[in-house]
Amino acid sequence: RHHHPASLPASASLLCSLQFYRKIKNMVFISALSCFSFSSLPSLLLILQQSFGLQKLASAADTHTHGDKYLVGTGIYDITGPAAQVNFMGYARTSQRAHGIHMRLRSRAYIMSQFDPSYPNDNSKSLQDDDLFESSAFLRHQRNIKSKATPVVSSSHKSNYLQIANPQTTVCLVSIDLGMGSDVLTKKVIERLQHISSQYTSTNGEQNSFASLCTLENTSISGTHTHSAPAGFIQYTLYQITSLGFSKEHFDALVEGIAHSLLRAHEKLRPGSLSVASGHLLEANINRSPTSYLLNPQEERDLYADQGDTDKNMLLLKLTQDPLFNTEKPKDIGILTWFSVHGTSMNATNQLISGDNKGYASYLTEKHFNPPDSLPGSGEFVAAFSSTNLGDVSPNTNGPKCIDTGLPCDIGQSTCDGRNEKCIASGPGKNMFESTKIIGRKQYEHALKLIESLEGSKSENSTSYATDILNGTLSFRHVFVDMSNKKVTLENGNEVRTCPAALGYSFGAGTTDGPGTFDFTQGSNSTNPFWNKLSGYLSKPNQDQIDCQAPKPILLNTGNASKPYDWDPASVPISIFRIGKLFILNVPSEFTTMSGRRLRRAVRSIAVANGIMNPIVTISGLANSYTHYVTTYEEYQGQRYEAASTLYGPHTLSAYIQEFKRITSDLLSCKESDSDYGPPDLLTHQISFLPPVIFDSIERGKTFGSVKNDAETSYVAGESEVFVSFYSANPRNNLKIESTFLKIDLQNLDGSWETKFVDGDWCTKFIWDGNEILGKSIAHITWDIPKNVERGTYRVCHYGTRKRLWKDSLQSKSSAYRWWQISRSFVQLSWSWITRSTTKKMDTINKLDTVLEDFYGCSRSFL
Repeated sequence: RHHHPASLPASASLLCSLQFYRKIKNMVFISALSCFSFSSLPSLLLILQQSFGLQKLASAADTHTHGDKYLVGTGIYDITGPAAQVNFMGYARTSQRAHGIHMRLRSRAYIMSQFDPSYPNDNSKSLQDDDLFESSAFLRHQRNIKSKATPVVSSSHKSNYLQIANPQTTVCLVSIDLGMGSDVLTKKVIERLQHISSQYTSTNGEQNSFASLCTLENTSISGTHTHSAPAGFIQYTLYQITSLGFSKEHFDALVEGIAHSLLRAHEKLRPGSLSVASGHLLEANINRSPTSYLLNPQEERDLYADQGDTDKNMLLLKLTQDPLFNTEKPKDIGILTWFSVHGTSMNATNQLISGDNKGYASYLTEKHFNPPDSLPGSGEFVAAFSSTNLGDVSPNTNGPKCIDTGLPCDIGQSTCDGRNEKCIASGPGKNMFESTKIIGRKQYEHALKLIESLEGSKSENSTSYATDILNGTLSFRHVFVDMSNKKVTLENGNEVRTCPAALGYSFGAGTTDGPGTFDFTQGSNSTNPFWNKLSGYLSKPNQDQIDCQAPKPILLNTGNASKPYDWDPASVPISIFRIGKLFILNVPSEFTTMSGRRLRRAVRSIAVANGIMNPIVTISGLANSYTHYVTTYEEYQGQRYEAASTLYGPHTLSAYIQEFKRITSDLLSCKESDSDYGPPDLLTHQISFLPPVIFDSIERGKTFGSVKNDAETSYVAGESEVFVSFYSANPRNNLKIESTFLKIDLQNLDGSWETKFVDGDWCTKFIWDGNEILGKSIAHITWDIPKNVERGTYRVCHYGTRKRLWKDSLQSKSSAYRWWQISRSFVQLSWSWITRSTTKKMDTINKLDTVLEDFYGCSRSFL
């Protein structure tokens, strides 16, 4: 029976619509309860229990005794890009191209919303499994490959709370195992969500709540800043140089994967609570530009004497869902953490896709909380270790040394005998893999301690952890800021402005995590005639630009470069999310330690001035776009790498602080925020010089998937590594999204095989060794056997997809005819590469007479 809200008692502040349904074979029971207060209807709950044989239903008072009630949901999805040939984003090394997978990359989505009695959506319809399955056709049936994949969301995970979720009181946070966010990527993810959900518009034409739950304004897509993920997804020229342009196959996989992680979060939306904990994590990061940090005022540095020149604090946000029955307990469904450290434990020599130290921390945490037999990415608990103000923060805690002598580098310029190439920092392990494990495990173990502190458990140093239950308003503000010419009023009243984007000479020097390859040094305040002449062909800065960017000596004047399209963004997105006393600042840049502290302090002061007690402020970095670094004004004068990469001049930080103070004040006073123009959509202009996969070939007498080098007959757990090689094909033919290129299977007593490890596990590696001209590929699979692995009989299997240049109907044709078809294909392909449009190239490639065929093979069994 429906009750009008006005007829309820005044104390019934929470109104909701809830559907109970059970499917028992051919019988479907649905009971709709609309607009009631749980706490005011105990008798109705008792009737439901007695009438339908349910367990004792839990009321709000029973299940939710701490904090305000929110709607919370999490989702995870595979976003692993091309595992071959595509350049990695981060170190800007043309030689660092993908040759396999160490760990799969994930998109982790978190939706948090308030109950909103004024926003019932009675006509909204919960997504169905088949609908979601169809929407993932691009991934599941990539290029006409048939798949027997299971539906995206099981029927046990239907959410009916979408009906009362208001986009105006909802925030959508996404952490992706990727170098950074991208403005056009965020836009296309939102468009993809809207496209999928448009199928669920009500019959009277009203848009349902799901269709607009995550919007451009309330969504943050933040990169973890791993430097071991494919590039080619940012629409600006500067970021495409080493990746040979734009990679549509990678971009499309990202859009689909991120959108589907948000879909899963929508489907799992339930009433619950939010809590936060924080505490210092030591010996997990160092400052890689300590001399720049020392340029900041002593009195300001003294404020952070307990942490030093890097932020040691980890902030953890935990999402907990209420139980439906009193016999159950509240269920933790995920965490989101912020800790300052670069994703550079894996160095510039790595060629395997990896989530780096933050990806490994997520992997460990999800394995800890999900069922023991859960494969990576398949559990309900989702753990993201997000980026924050990590600009000058390195995981390579052993510090920089000269690799030829072992002596310390020159601290000011990070050089050895005047050269930067030999000054490289290293992590705490004996190699980059071990260093990644150590730094990742430190973050994982610290997160566990923070979770324990929220649960009231006593652990070592538990008194140093601050905990809180979030209550109150959930809201947001989002604006675009023209950073190429933003007027800024400083604290002393002086008016200054930002500049069109430009990179300084020290940008070319790189960092101690990954030095550059030319004769640049950090801390350079002078120019070089040769490089001035060369960079002038791109765009020669005028005197106004030189004065505006001073003391930066301009190497690349990217803000005024527009061929073949814009080199850097001018308009950037910023936003602030408020969840009670927690404020999340979404920035598109890498803020240094002190610049991040200044920004947090400024926003905190606005919150306190508006009556908020003890506000918690954090920065979500590299979100929704990418604009390099942000240093303080004082650090900018030193012109080390981070300062040379502060695109918009010495007053960049002041501009960000001004704009965040403005939108924070607007948010707390319920005032709309003025916004500048948004960035352009340049997708139709994108260029790519990355050759496509034309065909796969194999040695005469061999078959795809057959074993080249087989396993031994037995191994010792914890001491041995299994190595098997297969005749294979280019992994770009099929990205194996939500699947795997390898399986480690254990034989059961009945003779069947059960998969224990896949290519998303830390202990495995999928290595592609290919001849790009002849189209020949070998897949090397390694399994570093864990100490605690179950004893038994195992095998290693490889799964792939090959590309042929002619269809089955041509098999009966003569050899001359088939070679004519191949020649025609090459002519078509060559002509397409003369054109500028990536879209035209891809259209030509797709018209080639090609066929994709799945294959697999397994090694011998071994003990």
